[in-house]
Amino acid sequence: MAFGRRRAAQAQVAMADGGATPAAAQARGGRGRLRVAPDPVTEVIGERASNGGVLLFSVVLFALAFAAVLAAGTAATGGVGPATVALAVLLAALAVSACHIAQQWERVVVLRLGKFNRVSGPGLFWTWPVIESNTMRVDTRTRVTSFGAEETLTADLVPLDVNAVLFWHVWDARAACTEVGDFTRAVELAAQTALRDAIGRAGAAEVAIRREQLDRELKRVLEEKVAAWGVTILSVEVRDILVPPELQEVMSLEAQAEQRKKARIILMEAEQDIAELMEEMGDFYAANDAALRLRAMHLLYESVRETGGTIVVPSSFSEGFGDVLPDTLRETLGR
Repeated sequence: MAFGRRRAAQAQVAMADGGATPAAAQARGGRGRLRVAPDPVTEVIGERASNGGVLLFSVVLFALAFAAVLAAGTAATGGVGPATVALAVLLAALAVSACHIAQQWERVVVLRLGKFNRVSGPGLFWTWPVIESNTMRVDTRTRVTSFGAEETLTADLVPLDVNAVLFWHVWDARAACTEVGDFTRAVELAAQTALRDAIGRAGAAEVAIRREQLDRELKRVLEEKVAAWGVTILSVEVRDILVPPELQEVMSLEAQAEQRKKARIILMEAEQDIAELMEEMGDFYAANDAALRLRAMHLLYESVRETGGTIVVPSSFSEGFGDVLPDTLRETLGR
C-alpha cells in the first residue's frame, strides 16, 4: 500500500510538471534551473557494507557488562535488588558508550567537551563517557555524484543541457566536520556552480566539441573550492550535451556547408596538380614525337581491351608510325 501511494504521488508530480515521467520531473525540478542529482548509494545491491558486526559487538558488550556488574552486586549484597539492576544497566550503558568500532573506510571525529580532540578509526577505539562524543562518522571511500545544468546559456546565448559525473572522496575528516556544515551538499552545489560558469564562458560549439577541456577545467575549479573542506576531486566527466533541436538543424547545415567547402578545395587542388602534370607531359610529348605516337597506340590498345571491340585503322594512320614500328608490324597494319 505504501508503495502504491508513493507511485501515485510521483505520478501527480509528473502531471504537475507537464506530463513528464517522475524521474524526469525530479531531475528537471523546474524550467531553466540547475539541479543536482546525487547518487547516495554507490554500491551494488548485495555488495553493500553491513554494520551488523558493530551492532552485535555492542549488544554482546552490554550483556557482558550487565552480567558482570549484576554478579558483583549480588556477591556484595547477597541478593538481586532494584538498585543492583539499575546500577548494572547504567554501567553497561557506559561501557557501550565508551567502546566503539569503526569500519575500515570510516573515520570518526571525536570532540571533548565541544572541542576537537582527535580522529579515530578504523578498528576499535575508546572514548570517555559523557566527556567525549563521536560527532561524525565520515566515509572515506570514493563517492559518485551526478549533476546537470538545464537550459544554461553559453557565451553566444545558446541554451544547453549538460549532464556530468563527479568522482570525489574525503581525505581529511577533521576539515570535513569542522570547516563546512554539510560537505556533501557543499560539493554538489560547488560542482553545479562550476559547470554553469564553465558553460557561460564558452560558445555552444566549443562546449560540444572540446569536452575533455571542459572536464579538466571543472576539475581544476572544484579542486580549488573544496580543498579547504578536506575533499579531493578525482575526476569530472561530462556524460551528455543536449543541443536544442532547432539549433541542431542549423549546426547540421553549417557542418554540411563546411564539408562541401573542403571537398571543393580538395577538388581544385587535385585539378591544379593534374594541370601541372599535363603541362609537363605536353612539353615532353612536344619534344618527342615517337613517345606521343606510342602513347596514342597504348590508349588505342587499352580501349580495345576494355571494350572487347575491333578498331579499323586506316592505312594513312599506320603510316604515321613508320618511324617507330618494326617493318613486319607496319606491313600488317598496312594490309
